[in-house]
Order: sequence, then C-alpha cells, then structure tokens
Amino acid sequence: MLGVAAIALAGCDRNPLIVKRSPCPAVAAPFYTNDLTLFYPGTAPDAANVDLVATITNVRESCVEGDAQLTGSARYDVIARRTATAGPRSLAMPVFASVVQGGNLVVSKQVGQVKLEFPTGQARAQASGSATAVVSRAAASIPAEIQQIINRKRKPGDPDAAVDPLADPQVRAALRAATFERLVGFQLSEAQLAYNVTK
Repeated sequence: MLGVAAIALAGCDRNPLIVKRSPCPAVAAPFYTNDLTLFYPGTAPDAANVDLVATITNVRESCVEGDAQLTGSARYDVIARRTATAGPRSLAMPVFASVVQGGNLVVSKQVGQVKLEFPTGQARAQASGSATAVVSRAAASIPAEIQQIINRKRKPGDPDAAVDPLADPQVRAALRAATFERLVGFQLSEAQLAYNVTK
C-alpha cells in the first residue's frame, strides 16, 4: 500500500500535501491554568481539605475573516465538583481571556466570571463561557517577501534545494510575529498556580 501511495504522489503535477495557513488565532487553555482548586477556609492546601475543583474543558473556536480584521470567538465549559453537598451553592469562577502574539507577547487580556449553581444535594455543576477577540488581518499575515521565500520552487542542484526555509532566522521571526493565540484559563492567585504546578 505504501508503494502505491508513493507512486500516486509521484504522478501528481502539484504537491497534494500543501497545507494552507489560517491567519485566525488558535484557541487553547494554557497548562496549569485550566484547573482551580478551592480548600476549606483555614486549612492546608492538600487533598484532604479540598472544598471544590473546577476545570475548563471543551474549548472550541470560531473565526470570522474580514478584510481588515479577524474576529475570533472562544467558547468553553466549566465543570466543577464540590465535596460537601448540603444546601444550594452559587459560585462565580474568575476566568481570563487573552490574546498572545508570537508565543509570549500579551496583546490584550480580559478577566470575567462564569457562574456555577449547585442545587441541594448535587456535587456537580456545569456552566459555559465565551470570549471574543479581534486581531488585525495585516498583523496576522505573513509579508509577501517572506511568502516568496517559503513558496519558491527549488530544483535539484540549487544551492538551497535541501535547505528548509524555516531554517532562515528572518522567516522564523516573520512567522512568529504573525502568529496569534487566544488563551482561556482561570485567573489564579500565586498560591493556586503554585498548587497546580506541584500537584
């Protein structure tokens, strides 16, 4: 089967494996910020004293591509489980939504809340949240001269025929600058973040 696939690919006039890059920001919940653990007041932060654990899950995205801007929406669910189930309980969970450029530059950040409602006797609650971000299409686009470097056809015998265009620092820098992410997570205190890192 591999031989047949190789022959089929060799017979194509164009490369069928070319992947089109979307300028829309990817959406993710950063590691260590998608869980929030609350402990009973006045107790040590260990498993025996857990009051409630909440998790951000099912993060999904949509994007509307305009001529001048990209409008992205991130939707997600918050699922929580409490230890004590006596009586109803209402709780607002702090959630941040940020836009990051190039993997480390925070362009914008908003902090909101997702409200959870626990009926009497119920240990589990679930709610949904959303965040919208707008990114300039120009900022998320790769410059034409960089596109030419990446897409230039190379023939056997060319000096750079076997060189990956991404090995060029100029190309890597341009791709990094044009890459945006929408990140969603719990707005944690230093102690809460430290607990997530060490648990």
